[in-house]
Amino acid sequence: MLFILFFSIQVSAWNATGHRLTAWIAWEHLTPKARLEASRLLHQHPDFQHWARRTKDRDANRGIFVESSVWADRIRYDKRFYDAGAEAPTPLLPGFPDMRRHRSWHYVNRPVDGSPLPSSNPGRLHQKIPKMLKTIGQHQGLEKERIYALPWIIHLVGDAHQPLHTSILLNAKGQWDAQGTLQKIVNPFNRHKSVSTLHTYWDNLPGFPNLKGGQIGETAKALMAIYPKEPLSLSSDQWINESWAIARIYGCPPKNQGEYVIIDKIYHEQALEITHTQLIKAGYRLAELLNKALAP
Repeated sequence: MLFILFFSIQVSAWNATGHRLTAWIAWEHLTPKARLEASRLLHQHPDFQHWARRTKDRDANRGIFVESSVWADRIRYDKRFYDAGAEAPTPLLPGFPDMRRHRSWHYVNRPVDGSPLPSSNPGRLHQKIPKMLKTIGQHQGLEKERIYALPWIIHLVGDAHQPLHTSILLNAKGQWDAQGTLQKIVNPFNRHKSVSTLHTYWDNLPGFPNLKGGQIGETAKALMAIYPKEPLSLSSDQWINESWAIARIYGCPPKNQGEYVIIDKIYHEQALEITHTQLIKAGYRLAELLNKALAP
Protein backbone atom coordinates (compact mmCIF):
# COMPACT_ATOMS: atom_id res chain seq x y z
CA MET A 1 0.00 0.00 0.00
CA LEU A 2 2.83 2.40 0.84
CA PHE A 3 4.46 1.75 -2.54
CA ILE A 4 1.18 2.54 -4.30
CA LEU A 5 0.77 5.75 -2.31
CA PHE A 6 4.19 7.12 -3.20
CA PHE A 7 3.99 5.84 -6.76
CA SER A 8 0.68 7.53 -7.49
CA ILE A 9 1.22 10.93 -5.86
CA GLN A 10 4.79 11.70 -6.73
CA VAL A 11 5.00 15.07 -8.43
CA SER A 12 7.71 17.14 -6.85
CA ALA A 13 9.99 17.97 -4.06
CA TRP A 14 12.03 16.31 -1.41
CA ASN A 15 12.31 19.95 -0.51
CA ALA A 16 8.75 20.02 0.87
CA THR A 17 7.02 16.69 1.42
CA GLY A 18 10.29 14.87 2.09
CA HIS A 19 11.38 17.41 4.70
CA ARG A 20 7.94 17.46 6.30
CA LEU A 21 7.92 13.67 6.56
CA THR A 22 11.35 13.66 8.19
CA ALA A 23 10.31 16.37 10.65
CA TRP A 24 7.02 14.61 11.52
CA ILE A 25 8.85 11.34 12.23
CA ALA A 26 11.43 13.19 14.33
CA TRP A 27 8.73 14.96 16.36
CA GLU A 28 7.13 11.63 17.25
CA HIS A 29 10.46 10.48 18.70
CA LEU A 30 11.36 13.63 20.65
CA THR A 31 11.23 13.49 24.42
CA PRO A 32 8.66 15.76 26.12
CA LYS A 33 11.46 18.09 27.26
CA ALA A 34 12.94 18.30 23.77
CA ARG A 35 9.51 19.05 22.27
CA LEU A 36 8.97 21.79 24.82
CA GLU A 37 12.32 23.44 24.10
CA ALA A 38 11.94 23.08 20.32
CA SER A 39 8.50 24.71 20.49
CA ARG A 40 9.79 27.49 22.73
CA LEU A 41 12.56 28.35 20.28
CA LEU A 42 10.39 28.14 17.16
CA HIS A 43 7.71 30.38 18.70
CA GLN A 44 10.36 33.12 18.91
CA HIS A 45 11.51 32.78 15.29
CA PRO A 46 10.72 35.82 13.10
CA ASP A 47 8.74 33.63 10.67
CA PHE A 48 6.72 31.80 13.31
CA GLN A 49 3.41 33.40 12.28
CA HIS A 50 3.94 32.32 8.67
CA TRP A 51 4.42 28.70 9.76
CA ALA A 52 1.37 28.92 12.00
CA ARG A 53 -0.78 30.05 9.07
CA ARG A 54 0.49 27.28 6.77
CA THR A 55 0.21 24.27 9.05
CA LYS A 56 -2.80 21.98 8.80
CA ASP A 57 -1.87 19.87 11.81
CA ARG A 58 -4.30 19.55 14.71
CA ASP A 59 -1.27 19.49 17.02
CA ALA A 60 -0.14 23.11 16.69
CA ASN A 61 3.37 22.59 18.09
CA ARG A 62 4.01 19.60 15.84
CA GLY A 63 2.66 21.56 12.88
CA ILE A 64 5.03 24.46 13.54
CA PHE A 65 7.97 22.07 13.86
CA VAL A 66 7.06 20.36 10.58
CA GLU A 67 6.54 23.63 8.67
CA SER A 68 9.86 25.00 9.90
CA SER A 69 11.57 22.13 8.09
CA VAL A 70 11.01 23.75 4.68
CA TRP A 71 11.98 27.30 5.71
CA ALA A 72 15.58 26.96 4.51
CA ASP A 73 14.31 26.21 1.00
CA ARG A 74 11.58 28.88 1.07
CA ILE A 75 14.07 31.69 1.65
CA ARG A 76 15.66 30.94 -1.73
CA TYR A 77 12.70 32.78 -3.27
CA ASP A 78 12.14 35.29 -0.47
CA LYS A 79 13.05 38.87 -1.44
CA ARG A 80 13.96 39.68 2.17
CA PHE A 81 17.07 37.53 1.64
CA TYR A 82 19.89 37.74 -0.88
CA ASP A 83 22.59 35.65 -2.55
CA ALA A 84 25.98 36.87 -1.38
CA GLY A 85 28.25 37.78 -4.29
CA ALA A 86 25.37 37.90 -6.77
CA GLU A 87 22.96 40.42 -5.23
CA ALA A 88 23.15 43.53 -3.11
CA PRO A 89 22.68 42.82 0.63
CA THR A 90 19.16 43.33 1.94
CA PRO A 91 18.39 45.10 5.23
CA LEU A 92 19.02 43.09 8.39
CA LEU A 93 15.65 42.33 9.97
CA PRO A 94 14.98 41.77 13.68
CA GLY A 95 15.68 38.24 14.86
CA PHE A 96 18.04 37.26 12.04
CA PRO A 97 21.84 37.14 12.40
CA ASP A 98 22.14 37.74 8.63
CA MET A 99 19.92 37.80 5.53
CA ARG A 100 21.93 35.55 3.22
CA ARG A 101 20.24 32.57 1.58
CA HIS A 102 23.24 30.29 2.18
CA ARG A 103 22.59 28.04 -0.81
CA SER A 104 25.92 26.22 -0.32
CA TRP A 105 24.80 24.89 3.07
CA HIS A 106 22.40 22.40 1.44
CA TYR A 107 24.94 20.12 -0.23
CA VAL A 108 28.51 18.89 -0.44
CA ASN A 109 30.06 18.17 -3.84
CA ARG A 110 31.93 14.89 -3.42
CA PRO A 111 33.03 13.29 -6.70
CA VAL A 112 31.60 9.79 -7.06
CA ASP A 113 34.97 8.49 -8.27
CA GLY A 114 36.55 9.34 -4.91
CA SER A 115 38.75 12.19 -6.16
CA PRO A 116 39.25 15.28 -3.95
CA LEU A 117 36.54 17.89 -3.56
CA PRO A 118 36.68 20.54 -6.29
CA SER A 119 38.08 23.80 -4.99
CA SER A 120 35.27 25.89 -6.50
CA ASN A 121 32.05 25.82 -4.44
CA PRO A 122 32.41 22.41 -2.77
CA GLY A 123 29.32 22.95 -0.59
CA ARG A 124 29.23 23.24 3.19
CA LEU A 125 26.63 20.72 4.31
CA HIS A 126 29.22 18.59 6.11
CA GLN A 127 30.41 21.64 8.06
CA LYS A 128 27.11 23.28 8.92
CA ILE A 129 25.32 20.34 10.56
CA PRO A 130 27.82 19.92 13.42
CA LYS A 131 28.21 23.70 13.75
CA MET A 132 24.45 24.29 14.00
CA LEU A 133 24.11 21.40 16.41
CA LYS A 134 26.78 22.87 18.66
CA THR A 135 24.94 26.20 18.63
CA ILE A 136 21.63 24.58 19.58
CA GLY A 137 23.33 22.81 22.47
CA GLN A 138 24.52 26.11 24.00
CA HIS A 139 21.76 26.83 26.49
CA GLN A 140 23.19 30.09 27.81
CA GLY A 141 24.06 33.29 25.98
CA LEU A 142 23.16 32.30 22.39
CA GLU A 143 19.38 32.50 22.36
CA LYS A 144 19.03 34.35 19.04
CA GLU A 145 21.55 32.04 17.37
CA ARG A 146 19.74 28.95 18.68
CA ILE A 147 16.40 30.22 17.37
CA TYR A 148 17.95 30.75 13.93
CA ALA A 149 19.84 27.44 13.92
CA LEU A 150 16.95 25.12 14.79
CA PRO A 151 15.03 25.33 11.47
CA TRP A 152 18.34 24.97 9.67
CA ILE A 153 19.32 21.77 11.47
CA ILE A 154 15.83 20.29 10.94
CA HIS A 155 16.24 20.95 7.22
CA LEU A 156 19.90 20.04 6.74
CA VAL A 157 19.55 16.61 8.32
CA GLY A 158 17.03 15.87 5.57
CA ASP A 159 19.39 17.22 2.90
CA ALA A 160 22.18 14.97 4.15
CA HIS A 161 20.01 11.92 3.39
CA GLN A 162 19.23 12.90 -0.23
CA PRO A 163 22.00 11.02 -2.09
CA LEU A 164 22.34 13.58 -4.86
CA HIS A 165 22.94 16.34 -2.30
CA THR A 166 26.28 14.71 -1.50
CA SER A 167 27.76 13.89 -4.90
CA ILE A 168 29.00 15.17 -8.23
CA LEU A 169 29.94 13.34 -11.42
CA LEU A 170 32.35 14.19 -14.21
CA ASN A 171 30.20 13.78 -17.32
CA ALA A 172 31.18 12.84 -20.87
CA LYS A 173 31.74 16.50 -21.77
CA GLY A 174 34.28 16.93 -18.98
CA GLN A 175 31.90 19.01 -16.87
CA TRP A 176 31.28 18.54 -13.16
CA ASP A 177 27.62 17.57 -12.96
CA ALA A 178 26.59 18.82 -9.53
CA GLN A 179 24.06 16.35 -8.09
CA GLY A 180 22.66 15.38 -11.48
CA THR A 181 21.56 18.89 -12.45
CA LEU A 182 23.01 18.53 -15.97
CA GLN A 183 21.72 15.03 -16.71
CA LYS A 184 18.35 15.15 -18.49
CA ILE A 185 15.98 12.23 -17.94
CA VAL A 186 12.62 10.93 -19.11
CA ASN A 187 10.52 9.44 -16.32
CA PRO A 188 7.57 7.49 -17.77
CA PHE A 189 6.24 6.84 -14.24
CA ASN A 190 5.39 10.49 -13.61
CA ARG A 191 2.62 11.76 -15.85
CA HIS A 192 2.88 15.27 -14.39
CA LYS A 193 6.62 15.83 -14.92
CA SER A 194 8.03 13.20 -17.24
CA VAL A 195 11.02 15.26 -18.43
CA SER A 196 13.40 16.78 -15.90
CA THR A 197 16.94 16.58 -14.62
CA LEU A 198 18.17 13.60 -12.64
CA HIS A 199 18.36 15.76 -9.53
CA THR A 200 14.75 16.89 -9.89
CA TYR A 201 13.70 13.28 -10.39
CA TRP A 202 15.21 12.32 -7.01
CA ASP A 203 13.73 15.40 -5.34
CA ASN A 204 10.32 14.30 -6.62
CA LEU A 205 10.42 10.80 -5.16
CA PRO A 206 8.86 11.43 -1.71
CA GLY A 207 5.56 12.54 -3.26
CA PHE A 208 3.27 15.45 -3.95
CA PRO A 209 4.96 18.63 -2.61
CA ASN A 210 2.00 20.07 -0.74
CA LEU A 211 1.20 17.13 1.54
CA LYS A 212 0.36 18.57 4.97
CA GLY A 213 -1.35 17.80 8.24
CA GLY A 214 -3.14 14.46 8.30
CA GLN A 215 -1.72 13.34 4.96
CA ILE A 216 1.84 13.82 6.20
CA GLY A 217 0.99 12.01 9.42
CA GLU A 218 -0.57 9.00 7.71
CA THR A 219 2.34 8.66 5.29
CA ALA A 220 4.89 9.01 8.10
CA LYS A 221 3.10 6.37 10.17
CA ALA A 222 3.16 4.01 7.20
CA LEU A 223 6.90 4.53 6.84
CA MET A 224 7.51 3.93 10.54
CA ALA A 225 5.47 0.72 10.41
CA ILE A 226 7.61 -0.67 7.61
CA TYR A 227 11.03 0.57 8.74
CA PRO A 228 11.59 0.02 12.46
CA LYS A 229 13.99 2.20 14.37
CA GLU A 230 17.59 1.01 14.14
CA PRO A 231 20.46 1.54 16.57
CA LEU A 232 21.65 5.07 15.83
CA SER A 233 24.69 7.05 17.08
CA LEU A 234 26.18 7.66 13.62
CA SER A 235 27.69 11.09 13.02
CA SER A 236 26.59 13.50 10.29
CA ASP A 237 29.81 12.71 8.41
CA GLN A 238 28.80 9.05 8.38
CA TRP A 239 25.31 9.94 7.07
CA ILE A 240 26.90 11.88 4.25
CA ASN A 241 29.21 8.95 3.52
CA GLU A 242 26.15 6.69 3.33
CA SER A 243 24.37 9.04 0.95
CA TRP A 244 27.47 9.42 -1.20
CA ALA A 245 27.85 5.63 -1.43
CA ILE A 246 24.20 5.35 -2.51
CA ALA A 247 24.72 8.01 -5.19
CA ARG A 248 27.87 6.28 -6.37
CA ILE A 249 26.26 2.85 -6.71
CA TYR A 250 22.61 3.60 -7.46
CA GLY A 251 22.37 7.27 -8.41
CA CYS A 252 23.19 7.13 -12.10
CA PRO A 253 20.61 5.31 -14.25
CA PRO A 254 21.75 3.08 -17.14
CA LYS A 255 22.86 5.23 -20.05
CA ASN A 256 20.87 5.46 -23.27
CA GLN A 257 21.92 6.83 -26.61
CA GLY A 258 21.06 10.47 -27.13
CA GLU A 259 20.60 13.50 -24.89
CA TYR A 260 18.11 11.95 -22.44
CA VAL A 261 18.29 8.94 -20.13
CA ILE A 262 15.07 6.95 -19.83
CA ILE A 263 14.21 5.78 -16.31
CA ASP A 264 13.24 2.11 -16.33
CA LYS A 265 11.05 0.22 -13.86
CA ILE A 266 13.94 -1.45 -12.03
CA TYR A 267 15.76 1.81 -11.43
CA HIS A 268 12.56 3.61 -10.42
CA GLU A 269 11.46 1.01 -7.86
CA GLN A 270 14.98 0.88 -6.44
CA ALA A 271 15.08 4.68 -6.14
CA LEU A 272 11.71 4.71 -4.35
CA GLU A 273 12.91 2.12 -1.84
CA ILE A 274 16.09 4.11 -1.19
CA THR A 275 14.04 7.28 -0.70
CA HIS A 276 11.73 5.66 1.84
CA THR A 277 14.69 4.26 3.78
CA GLN A 278 16.54 7.57 3.77
CA LEU A 279 13.49 9.56 4.90
CA ILE A 280 12.89 7.31 7.89
CA LYS A 281 16.57 7.27 8.87
CA ALA A 282 16.66 11.06 8.69
CA GLY A 283 13.64 11.34 11.00
CA TYR A 284 15.02 8.96 13.61
CA ARG A 285 18.47 10.54 13.50
CA LEU A 286 17.13 14.08 13.73
CA ALA A 287 15.19 13.11 16.84
CA GLU A 288 18.29 11.62 18.44
CA LEU A 289 20.30 14.77 17.75
CA LEU A 290 17.65 17.11 19.12
CA ASN A 291 16.96 15.00 22.20
CA LYS A 292 20.61 15.35 23.16
CA ALA A 293 20.99 19.01 22.18
CA LEU A 294 17.68 20.44 23.41
CA ALA A 295 17.16 18.40 26.57
CA PRO A 296 20.54 17.09 27.69
